[in-house]
Amino acid sequence: MKLIAIDLDGTLLSPEMEITKESLEAMREAQNQGNIVMICSGRAPEDIQQILRKYDFSIPLAGSNGTVVQTQERVLKRVSMNREDVGKIAEKLDDERTPYRIYTDSGIYIPADWSERVELAMKEEQIEVEGLPDETYQRITEKPQKSSLINFFDHYSELVDEKELTIQKFFVLTLNNNVKTALTAYLEGISTIGFTSSHPLNIEVMDQDGNKGNALKRVAEHYGISLNDTVAIGDNFNDIPMLEMAGLSVAMGNAEPLVKEICDFVTRSNADNGVAYAINNYVLNK
Repeated sequence: MKLIAIDLDGTLLSPEMEITKESLEAMREAQNQGNIVMICSGRAPEDIQQILRKYDFSIPLAGSNGTVVQTQERVLKRVSMNREDVGKIAEKLDDERTPYRIYTDSGIYIPADWSERVELAMKEEQIEVEGLPDETYQRITEKPQKSSLINFFDHYSELVDEKELTIQKFFVLTLNNNVKTALTAYLEGISTIGFTSSHPLNIEVMDQDGNKGNALKRVAEHYGISLNDTVAIGDNFNDIPMLEMAGLSVAMGNAEPLVKEICDFVTRSNADNGVAYAINNYVLNK
């Protein structure tokens, strides 16, 4: 039995944000042969579940960069940020009018002035991302609609003071280099957190123990699977902890160069069914 951990954006999801028929068939075949397939994503658990329901696919998952780990039956692990750290980081972001989202156990919370913050950021020199479609840029920067998953707040103290709420992650939109460099330097001074990136235009901040590598380890322990029998497939910097933890690591063809360097194999891109190719060739040996 093997445990196969798969990232979503840039990995399992195609450029059209779909799970292809080929990838679904490969994952189901892996299950039929007795393996465990899981999703390990920076997305909120509720968002991941919504995607999987579309394909009638129920599997273990690690959301918010591995800070929430759950099977179909129960939550195995939840790593929450220290409230003092949350306050310091939110205050810094508010002082700079930087757009951000806070991931919690009760959905995602966004500053009510998100659009104004994005507009202000866009007046500065932009980070250029090669091959980024206009619709993707719009999706990243536009203000989400209020829903059962999305909520808005006027001041971060509303969340910090809510004792029933646990906070897993900051998602910070960094549209220009000066902001990203300054924020990185500030975050490096907080010893109790970890931060990474899933895209050139963001920084994601979690507790120091919240990452995809620890999530993979926890699910492996739950199913009694040796880490030597785990496989991780990813494309970006936030995938590195699980790629380094796994017995076999596979980088997508569209992965960051550093991710490719540290992996055992490089598969095809997410536009060419890279996950299906990886499972069939490196796990099932078809």
